[in-house]
This record gives sequence, C-alpha cells and structure tokens, in this order.
Amino acid sequence: MSPNLNPGATYLGNGCCRFCVWAPRAESVAVRILTPERQEVPLIQGERGYFYGDIKGVQPGSLYYYLLDGEKERPDPASRYQPQGVHGPSQVVDTAAFKWSDQCWHGPAQQELVFYELHVGTFTAEGTLAAIIPHLESLRQLGITALELMPLAQFPGQRNWGYDGVYPYAVQNSYGGPKELQQLVDSCHRLGLAVFLDVVYNHLGPEGNYFGDFGFYFSDRYHTPWGMALNFDGPGSDEVRRFFINNALYWLREFHIDGLRLDAVHAIIDNSAIPFLEELSQAVHREGEKLKRRVYIFAESDLNNPRLIQPQAVGGYGIDGQWSDDFHHALHALLTGEQDGYYQDFGCLEHLARVFREGYVYSGQYSPYRQRRHGRRPQLTKACQFVVYAQNHDQVGNRVRGQRLSNLVGFSELKLAAAIVLLSPFIPLLFMGEEYGETAPFQYFTSHTDPELAEAVQEGRKEEFAAFDWDVKVPNPQAKNTFLRSRLQHQLLQQEKHRRLRRYYQQLLRLRRELPALANLSLDNLEVIPYQQEQVLLVHRWSNGNEVCLLFSFNSENVTLTLPLKAGSWCKHLDSAEEKWLGKGTAVPALLTATGKVQLTIAARTCLLFERIKEA
Repeated sequence: MSPNLNPGATYLGNGCCRFCVWAPRAESVAVRILTPERQEVPLIQGERGYFYGDIKGVQPGSLYYYLLDGEKERPDPASRYQPQGVHGPSQVVDTAAFKWSDQCWHGPAQQELVFYELHVGTFTAEGTLAAIIPHLESLRQLGITALELMPLAQFPGQRNWGYDGVYPYAVQNSYGGPKELQQLVDSCHRLGLAVFLDVVYNHLGPEGNYFGDFGFYFSDRYHTPWGMALNFDGPGSDEVRRFFINNALYWLREFHIDGLRLDAVHAIIDNSAIPFLEELSQAVHREGEKLKRRVYIFAESDLNNPRLIQPQAVGGYGIDGQWSDDFHHALHALLTGEQDGYYQDFGCLEHLARVFREGYVYSGQYSPYRQRRHGRRPQLTKACQFVVYAQNHDQVGNRVRGQRLSNLVGFSELKLAAAIVLLSPFIPLLFMGEEYGETAPFQYFTSHTDPELAEAVQEGRKEEFAAFDWDVKVPNPQAKNTFLRSRLQHQLLQQEKHRRLRRYYQQLLRLRRELPALANLSLDNLEVIPYQQEQVLLVHRWSNGNEVCLLFSFNSENVTLTLPLKAGSWCKHLDSAEEKWLGKGTAVPALLTATGKVQLTIAARTCLLFERIKEA
C-alpha cells in the first residue's frame, strides 16, 4: 500500500476523489456514490486489507457508502462528515478549500496556556461552533489563551457529551460540521487564542458503530467501562494505530488545531514494546515541527503514573501534560467536606499542600478508596505539565444532579477556589460559565435512537452513583429537558454578583501574567506550609528577584496567625475579603512591614496575595 493513501475520501479536484479504506474482513469493496449521479465503482485491493481507488464524477458534497462483499452498505469509518447522522451516508468534503488567515500563527508557549473547557451544544442557545465566535473577544479579555472543545466526533442524535462518538474524523453535524470548525479556529487564532480538541481513542460509541464489519478494530482480550476496547497491540493493530494517528494529524493539518486532549488513557490497554501513546506523541510533535507551529498533546489519566509525561529518552511517552484529578479532589473535599466515593481519600490540608509540591497527592501511598497503594512520585516532570481545575465536565456532570461548585458552596468559597487554581504553579482550566458563577447544572445527556441502548445508559448511570451517598433520582439522559437545563445562562452577567465574580477571575489572571513569581511555573522556586490547626495554607513563590506570598484560608472563622515573612515591605495585591469583591471586609493592611515574621488576622474562607517590594 502506498503511504500517501490516507483513510477516507480525499477530494483531488476536477471532480475526482480518492477513496481508501481498511477492510480486511471483506473479500471485495466498492464505493456506492449516491450524488450527484449514482454510480458503483469497485476498489483495488492492496496490501494488508486496504482497498483504494480514484473515482471521477465526484464533487464536494457527494454522498456515498462503502459496499462490502456486494451486500453490506456501510458509512465510511474515516468519514469526514455525516450530514444524516451515524447511520446515513458519508459525504465528501474539500477541507483544503477553506481560506485561512492565520499564516503568522505559531501558538502560545506551554507556560502561557489558560484553558477554557466548553461543550459546543450547551455553550450557546444555538449550540453550534459558529455561535461561539461572538464570545471569543470576551474570553480573550478575561485572560483565556486556549479553548478546549469537548469531543466533536459524530455521535448519535443531536445531544451528547461527545464521548459516544463513532466517526472520529467527522465533525458533528448538529454543531455545524467541518467548515464551522475551520471558521472557529481561524477566528480564535486571529484573536491570539489557541484551540485544543478533546479526542477519544480508548473506545468508540455503540450506536452506528460498524467498524467491526470492516476490520480488526477491537480486542476481545480487554474491556473498557464504555464498551469494546480498541486493538492497539493484537493482530492488525498496526493499521488501527495508523487510523487513529492519522486522525490526530488530520486535526492539526486540516483544522489547524493546536493540541489534543486524550480522554481516559488509563482505559487504553497496550502491551506493545512501543506503546500507541508513545507513537502518537512522536507523530504529533513531528507534525508540529513540519507545520512550524507549537502543538501539544495532553492526557487524562487516573493512574498517577508520571511515565505519561516523562521524556521518551528515559522510557516515558513524551506527552506534554496531564490533567490532575488529585488537585481537584483535594480542593473539593476541603471546600465541601464531602467524603463519599473517591473523596474519602482526601479532605486534609496536607493533601492540598502535597499536590502543590509535586502535582499528585498519591504518589505511592495507600489509598483507602482503592484499598491499595496508588501512584508514583513524579520525577523529570515540570509544573506546566499538570492541568488543574476546581471544576470540569466530569467533576460537575458526573454528579447525580450535575451541580456546579456554585450550587454547593458560598460566594467566598468560589473566590477561594478560583484563587487556588489560578495562582497555582500549574496550567489552569476553567469550565465554561465558572468565571461568572453559572448556576445551571451540567448534566449527562444523550439522544440515542436505539430504545434498548437508551435504557441501558439510564441503568448504567444509576449504578455509577452507587459509591456516593446521593439519595436523589438520576435525571433521564434521554430527556430533552436534561440537555436544556444544562445550557449556559449568559444573561446572569447582567447581575452585579456575577459581573463582580468575572472581574475577580480577570484580576487573578492578570496577576498571574504580570507577576514574574506567578508567571514562572516552577516547583523548584516554591515553599508550601500547611497550618493544620488554623486551616491556612501558605505558599511562597519566587522568580528573578520577584517574591510573592499566598495565603489560602479554609477556616470557617477569622483566624490569627504569625507567619514567616522575609524582612522588608510587602504590598497587598489581592484580598478576596475586601468589599470590592463583595466580601465582608478585611483587617489586613495594604502594606506589611515584616521583620522575619508578621502577625495577621485572616478572614474566613479567603485568599491573600502579597508581593515583596524591592529595596532601592
């Protein structure tokens, strides 16, 4: 097989299209063109089960199926667009026709990333990619540098989180399709915003999944919580790897995506000498070099295994970074007092201190929730390789009622959580609407057309919450109202409380950029002291002669502390208890004079930030 043959339909111009499909389970494959004129053309059989051919009389917009062994009519596994849904015909798309205006775009440095995670369907009333564009300037002014889009791969129906996608190359039809994604990315780059895409390489959704009719995409040796495991290490796995690696490169090349977030890589079981994840990382970074752009790959994993993000030279996978659920769990348990499910492993101030020091809480210690030791101490890793958050789609949406933090804690706690995330030495992520205290829930929703599957999903949600003491009826994922309740209420910004919280987030992000000690994401220039009895965490950070002191109080009452501060004058930049942030007032002066230590009375549930003034 020629290495120039990419899976799917590639429009060559002048009414000619190249088709290529991996179908080792078939004896013969033909392309059945439905529009503009019906025709059926057999493909040439190549090596390793590939079928390919150039067909004339095909234009962008042409609809087609593959015909397997003259009997089975199936959509293209590498379809670029499914205008009629997961069971309908695939459509030829000319992605090269788009006129880009981002030729000078190279992307932000990793330390400059500030993620804003959003779900296209619920971010606006329209629920499309194009409808996001009018909001981009506001996000830029807030201090966001990168959008992170939840999965866009075609899923069944009109409503879904995106993790039931079954056509990894096809942009969801109800979101506006491939052209709207190109328009969104181009608009983002024009404003200096990067775009990351959440991709799912651990499983494929069940409805509309015809991959098994084509080839050996799945393994019966492993299983995932969401369905059949993909075959990354068995017979035929070279071509499965090629399919998904090509998919990653497709997003970079055709849509100018700046980075990928890999969903739940702990569910990818692969015993190869060169694991799929390592091969994927190498391919993505090589492509970035070719494109002369900064491109990144981040992973979600609950294993606390630093091998993911360690350099390949020392046996790591070379992935640029990973989400830190430990950071979220440690913070959430302190703010809410919850001890159900995996939160039973957290709730102590030392846990938050530990995650500040190294990115994990559990790095080999015994986990009561798992009833075993968990994790490994990260070495040869950097602070900018950990993405941290107080909320994300999982931690909100996988609550039984989908409550956001704004529904669980008070305004002071919201401000405290924001400061801990945004002033940390890690890459922060905001979940859409968090910045103004969105109160609408984000619930799990689907629109499967298979009644048995829909019922199975409903029962599965009930089982998922068994470990938590949430005695509440589980919302029906199939109900349209479950989706409608999850839409953002941008009109909340007309209320002073929500406007003030957004300005507070904006101020935190400005301080993060402008103070060198905060802008330098390093675990070396960092000291963390937990005051257990007073429930106050002190974080001292420094860089290039700039020093800051951060105080985070989790105490429900005012507390007086004697703190070790280097001799000199310290200017207060932030006090979340001040009235301008709708606090109850503060006893902390705007300027401190320290002689090696200083006594302060800190308001309940508050954050303080001081910068040491350089002597003339």
